[in-house]
Amino acid sequence: MDQELARSWLGTALEEARAGLAEGGIPIGAALYGPDGALLGRGHNRRVQDGDPSLHAETAAFRAAGRRPSYRGTTMVTTLSPCWYCSGLVRQFGISRVVIGEAVTFEGGHRWLAEHGVEIVLLDDPACVALMRDFVADHPALWNEDIGA
Repeated sequence: MDQELARSWLGTALEEARAGLAEGGIPIGAALYGPDGALLGRGHNRRVQDGDPSLHAETAAFRAAGRRPSYRGTTMVTTLSPCWYCSGLVRQFGISRVVIGEAVTFEGGHRWLAEHGVEIVLLDDPACVALMRDFVADHPALWNEDIGA
């Protein structure tokens, strides 16, 4: 995948992450793009805001995209390596590619996804790393709750 396009799409997810943080939530954002590059859905982690433990950024973007006959050829873009729950969503629905802002603060399941044929684009984006590092330092208990630690 073209790195410039991947970084452009990451910008959408990063906007979502910042919106989640501004709402008092966990700053993880995601977006789902179609095979043609159209934005299908976007969202951010809303576990805190909605009191819903299943509302991760990737699930929010997936839900916003709506029902489709197939997710083949789509790209999930996320600011942070997807957890096992969200990695399962990618596998379950056959999402073809995952663009990841960073996997420094949390490695998630992206290696497992790669082993099962999902294309992984890891950007190591400094803004994503800084956003999560600051959040984890300021809210360790909330972060540990989010990752199930």
